[in-house]
Amino acid sequence: MLILSSLRTRWASLLGSFVAVALGVAVSASTLAGLASAVGAPAPPPARFASSPVVVMGRDTLTVEVRRGPSVARVSKKLAHPHPVDNQLLAELRTLGPVRTDGADRRDAVGIDAPVAAVRAVVDGRARVLTGDDRRLADPATARDAEQLVSVVALLGTAAGVTSFVSVFVTASTFAFVIALRRRELGLLRMAGATPGQVRRTLLGEAGAVGLVASAAGCALGSWAAPRLVRALVAGGVAPSWFTLRAEVRWPYEVAFVVGVLVALTGAWTAAWRAGRVGPAEALREAAVDTGLLPWSRKLIGGLLLAAGLALLARSLWTDPADLLKRKSYTTGPLLLITAAATLAPAVTGPAVRLLVRLPGATGLLIRENAAASVRRTAAVAAPVLVTVALAGSLLGSAWTVTEAKATEARERTRAQLVVTGERLRVPTAPRATVSASASTAVFVREDGTALIRSDARAVWDVRAFTEVTRLPVVAGDARKLDDRSIVVNEEWRQHTVGTWVRVWLGDGRPARLRIVAVLARGTGDNGAYVTAANAAGAEVDRMEVRVAGGTAERARVAGELKASGGTVRSAGAWLTEAYPRAGIWSGGARTRLGLFMVLGISLIYAGISLATTLLMATSARSAELRTLRLTGATRGQVLGVVAGEALVAVGVGAGLGAVVSALELGGLAGALGVLRAPVGVAVPWGVIGVCVGACAVIGVVSAGVGGVFAGRGRKSC
Repeated sequence: MLILSSLRTRWASLLGSFVAVALGVAVSASTLAGLASAVGAPAPPPARFASSPVVVMGRDTLTVEVRRGPSVARVSKKLAHPHPVDNQLLAELRTLGPVRTDGADRRDAVGIDAPVAAVRAVVDGRARVLTGDDRRLADPATARDAEQLVSVVALLGTAAGVTSFVSVFVTASTFAFVIALRRRELGLLRMAGATPGQVRRTLLGEAGAVGLVASAAGCALGSWAAPRLVRALVAGGVAPSWFTLRAEVRWPYEVAFVVGVLVALTGAWTAAWRAGRVGPAEALREAAVDTGLLPWSRKLIGGLLLAAGLALLARSLWTDPADLLKRKSYTTGPLLLITAAATLAPAVTGPAVRLLVRLPGATGLLIRENAAASVRRTAAVAAPVLVTVALAGSLLGSAWTVTEAKATEARERTRAQLVVTGERLRVPTAPRATVSASASTAVFVREDGTALIRSDARAVWDVRAFTEVTRLPVVAGDARKLDDRSIVVNEEWRQHTVGTWVRVWLGDGRPARLRIVAVLARGTGDNGAYVTAANAAGAEVDRMEVRVAGGTAERARVAGELKASGGTVRSAGAWLTEAYPRAGIWSGGARTRLGLFMVLGISLIYAGISLATTLLMATSARSAELRTLRLTGATRGQVLGVVAGEALVAVGVGAGLGAVVSALELGGLAGALGVLRAPVGVAVPWGVIGVCVGACAVIGVVSAGVGGVFAGRGRKSC
């Protein structure tokens, strides 16, 4: 009864927690539903050879044996240049029945109407025999669809994980502040004979009730949002066109409901435990002044979280700096530091406000001292701003920094003035021009006998021309010595000593033994291996880089001659702008942008909800204080100015702490670029951070002003 009575009386103060949990459950339910649909997505029927019961497909994988502990396992990798169905095999298949081709120049697969047993006997391991749904492996869209589904899983998984973190963070902050405002009530309960356990059970019961109702509302909202999310993924080109929501899958909503209740209980647990440990007199005494804000247990937890976050950053720098450049790392990396900053925030809020805030006049002094003295209120308002700014600076800043490093690296790597791109390009004769033709390929190496590693590579036709139009980041050896019996590798390779012979498999699966003639810096990951065209059978020219000996007129003449190649002719600058764009709001792929802005949008919504509810509660609870301020002669405008100023100071504190977290993350990323010998620089998304801080400031000022208007109502006289 006490719990229900408290909920009826204090529903307004719990509204923020309700909305935060409901929103978190809605996002979790919709993303988990999308995940379930992506993981178990029913594949579309075969399209290319739908009318053929059997498909014979040229060998497209490399399979080798590697050690797995005491045993041996066979692992496979996709070949860069799959084998065609050769004429001899095709002739033998025609003796079994009608053979269908799709008219492609390169016969990578054919359909045949014949018994599968007879087809397998004729093929005898020279190619792959596909039946049933496996026939869609011959469809060109199959590999692309699989990559898109992997992207969907990564995107929705990241969104669900970060949403859960932000939900717990905001809910815990809101519950802690709500309970802090009830210290006098809790003290009276303790004086009336309530035990610490009864106080904790009451508070957790309220949190559980809020969690149950909010989770139910969130599941309803999630079921509405899930199909719209899937349609947005398809429309944005992130998911395949046939991707749909599997309506029969219900477990995502059940999981989201349980998680929502647990989030509410987890968010309230620490505050409820602390409230139960405070004695009656101490609780009443604390109701007037914020003292004892950071017990030793919180200091210990905050210190451990900070040490763990910094240790993980240092460990990655020392052992695997390239890992810091991956989206998974800079998405999850800041979470430990954000939690540490929020945990330790009360310890630095007061001193930071007194040291940094300098406002003129009596009103400015009152704003500063109120913000510094009411540390719980200031820290509670700063917490959601901290999360938003830290995520914006870390996620978007890291993505932009990596993008900018790749763009700079690509521009430093080329001397070309013109670039031709396309498929199956013809290399024309261009007098007074150096033309370097190359093609995408790959090489495979078995490292330590335990792993088969694929390294993307480029095959070059003319080594001399290639070295004239490129500026490779060579750290050892000489790339000009590349020939049909050698290879250029980068520092990522386990064996990268110049002069060493390495055993590899080429892009078509042929084994080869090549000598390392040059080693490139590891960089951002785009400095792959280089081989000659002789070691890339089946590769077709897809890029030509051209340098012209002459002025603008000569360059225009050569560009006209290059059109005979059948590709797109552009200046090197135009090609670099498209292939390696500079960092910016629209840089990166559509999937990366969607994922980052989805996470930031969720964080900003949470920040707005938390700011509005916290400030409304805090300002409404100060009615006596604000009326007293009016009695001292302050006008209504001055009172509203004080509460609005305090809100802005709290937003500034949160933005400052978020900036510190972002600086640590971006500093670690810059260090990783330096270790990898990549262009070092930091791209800070000032505009996005400014929008986030500005939105938080507007929400904070409006919420504080509205609360101040209602709290300050009443007569000036006693």
